[in-house]
Amino acid sequence: MEGQVEVFCGSGRGKTAAALGICIRAASHGKQAIIVRFLKGKDSAQLEYLKKLEPEIQLFTFEKQNKCYEDLTEAEKEETYNNIRNSVNYTNKVIDACQCDLLVLDEALGLVELGLIEVEELISFIQKKDDDMQMIFTGRKLPQKLEPWVDNIYCVNTEKEN
Repeated sequence: MEGQVEVFCGSGRGKTAAALGICIRAASHGKQAIIVRFLKGKDSAQLEYLKKLEPEIQLFTFEKQNKCYEDLTEAEKEETYNNIRNSVNYTNKVIDACQCDLLVLDEALGLVELGLIEVEELISFIQKKDDDMQMIFTGRKLPQKLEPWVDNIYCVNTEKEN
């Protein structure tokens, strides 16, 4: 999987968990993984638990709110948008400096779906990455324009839910 671009998309749960599993596998082989998380709020319990995986797996979130983007007020959305821009800038720095072997952009597809960034920004991440860097995008909907840039697409959908 080294150097590939992968997407975990769909309406089902488990996209982030699948990406985290790949991070754990990479770390067990001496690789460095970085997860940049978007649109999920600042779930402190989950973030604290994931800190136990450092330094091999590092998680970064620049959001300050404790709730998802859709639940924010307009003022909170504006603040969150600025934090998202900081996350995008940080992602560019990680790619430029080749800081990791595996980069997970958790819920980055949601940024495009909500109109917070253009799909071209995701494509530029792919174009700039080192040939050996594996990159994973998660989110519900894969933009058609991104599809040609992706090596593997995994759809996670719910077949039955009680």
